[in-house]
Amino acid sequence: MSTQKPITISPSEWVSTAEAARIRGVSRQAVAKLVRAGRITTLQIGGKTLLKLADVNGFKASPPGRKKAARS
Repeated sequence: MSTQKPITISPSEWVSTAEAARIRGVSRQAVAKLVRAGRITTLQIGGKTLLKLADVNGFKASPPGRKKAARS
């Protein structure tokens, strides 16, 4: 017998990679890159990857290029 509590998941809080790409106006590959980098929370269910909608909507892109080194 398991002592873990069941997790309640609201379907409206999660989207597919394709839906996240549509929301952000980018390619699915761009979203997959963010997932691999750990910048968006994911959930695996039945072999499908779902992304947390709040993370997709609240994602702030970093400016392009290398970060400037701090000067002393």
